[in-house]
Amino acid sequence: MIEFYLNNELIQTAAAPGSALLDFVRYDQHLTGTKIGCREGDCGACTVLVGELAADGHTVHYQSMTSCCTPLGNAQGKHVVTVEGINRASGQLTPVQQAIVAEGGSQCGFCTVGFVMALTGHSLSEQPATPPNTRAAMDGNICRCTGYKSLERAAETLSQQLAERPATNALPWLSQQQFVPEYFQEIPAQLAALQAETPTLPPSYPPTLLGGGTDLLVQRLAEVRAQPVQLVFDQRSRRGIRQEAGGRVVLGAATTATHLLESELLRGLLPGWENFLKLVSSTPIRNMGTVAGNFVNASPIGDLTIMFLALGAELTLTDATGTGRRLPLRDFYTGYKQLAKAPDEQLTEISFAAPLPGEVFHFEKVSKRQYLDIASVNSAAWLRVENGIIQAARVSAGGVGPVPLLLRRTSAFLAGREVSADTLAGANEVMQSEISPIADVRGSVEYKRLLLRQLLTAHLLQVGL
Repeated sequence: MIEFYLNNELIQTAAAPGSALLDFVRYDQHLTGTKIGCREGDCGACTVLVGELAADGHTVHYQSMTSCCTPLGNAQGKHVVTVEGINRASGQLTPVQQAIVAEGGSQCGFCTVGFVMALTGHSLSEQPATPPNTRAAMDGNICRCTGYKSLERAAETLSQQLAERPATNALPWLSQQQFVPEYFQEIPAQLAALQAETPTLPPSYPPTLLGGGTDLLVQRLAEVRAQPVQLVFDQRSRRGIRQEAGGRVVLGAATTATHLLESELLRGLLPGWENFLKLVSSTPIRNMGTVAGNFVNASPIGDLTIMFLALGAELTLTDATGTGRRLPLRDFYTGYKQLAKAPDEQLTEISFAAPLPGEVFHFEKVSKRQYLDIASVNSAAWLRVENGIIQAARVSAGGVGPVPLLLRRTSAFLAGREVSADTLAGANEVMQSEISPIADVRGSVEYKRLLLRQLLTAHLLQVGL
């Protein structure tokens, strides 16, 4: 039985946990304000808010999520909010809705609901109410008829209104200003009553592990819905980012891309980290997608995979008996969508050595859109440089082979050479022999080879080329 609050109603359902939250909301609960668009997490028309009780037991942390690829089981113990749940009984527009109306931000109206929910989520967040932050809240939403200038003006208006929002305990103020109804203030106590013990691993693993659902519910929804799943998204033991005494950074496998982006530890260790992570999908997808899911999906252009290859990450794989083993991420991929993992093994942790002074990490991505898009080619590099000499290097690349690639020969070529145009030219020659791109909708073979050469140049520019 799955129990959660949908707007201000307690839901108890025996529906398949691997089904899409979107379908449950529309077809079971008949809340049709949440729209069906792309069903791939791209358009944002199905955006809802998902609130999770914080560790203090008194506050709820809300995030925007695309319900088309949110597993229904991940709603357990949470507060799911659709557009029907943000209006008062009087039917008055909320400040978010009114700002969009006033600035002409809605034409056909199909996508408007997603923008409203994304901006309402921003209103409920602890992010500073600056215009850039408010605009960034809409990075997972696409409007095809009004354009973004009117929506950006609406975001500007909203930022001015939110400037008076209290820095802490803002919910009473938000309710008074009609951003959300009064019932939101009752939700923390209601969620506390729903809290159950953290689920434990069963003796033998079911056929499908399900994390954020951002890949499985796009590609295999009918299959996942029809079979038992093990939900790992909310297993707190699999979340979190810590640094051990020896300096090694350890991540739980269910750590999301948003956790990575917001981590003060990673921002301190890896300059530019926040900007790199903002290139990964969009806010709603980052709120859902897990690091382990990105790795196990085995996409040749997985952004997180490419980053962690360059960081020299190691994986901890645990089998059904609880026995674990460590495997370098570079050895995890044996062929297209093929993994060096037994059927009963789960990826439980990821770790890498924290960069030291003199070491540089850099990530580049080329895609048709700057945000919310799949890479044509992406690349990351870790370089240790002393007195203009590259002491060690790890260069990774995606979109240029059947698997995410650690360019071992290119990395070895760079070691011991000075940062110079000649080194770049020689490294590019080696690199071109290591890759095997194919022509597809994201570019021709020649184009991808050119892109990777340019990305290698960008890496070396970070260390004085």
